[in-house]
Amino acid sequence: VQLQASGGGLVQTGDSLRLSCAFSGDIFSNYNMGWFRQASGKAREFVASITYRGTSTYYGDSVQGRFTVSRDVAKNTLYLQMNNLKPEDTAVYLCAGQWRYSPGIDYNYWGQGTQVTVSS
Repeated sequence: VQLQASGGGLVQTGDSLRLSCAFSGDIFSNYNMGWFRQASGKAREFVASITYRGTSTYYGDSVQGRFTVSRDVAKNTLYLQMNNLKPEDTAVYLCAGQWRYSPGIDYNYWGQGTQVTVSS
């Protein structure tokens, strides 16, 4: 499985941005998908996730109500719509995939990340 995140950039406070994560190498609909972020000098943080069928979504407290995770099975792509961005959202955003039958909660595959920088 390969994951390729894109869509990051430099934006201003209050702006919106949509990240994409292209999935390849297996059947996309067999994977729960997630977004994580890591700011410089900080631990990796959970941002959002979506189940393999797309029926349930989950969000970290800091992005709840501002970010929306979605998936397009026809395009094998995961999305993260980010609205009302704040400087504290600045980080490298990574997408990850978890095979639906995996035991435990760890993600099996990780993308390389895309940088999001929000200026004040």
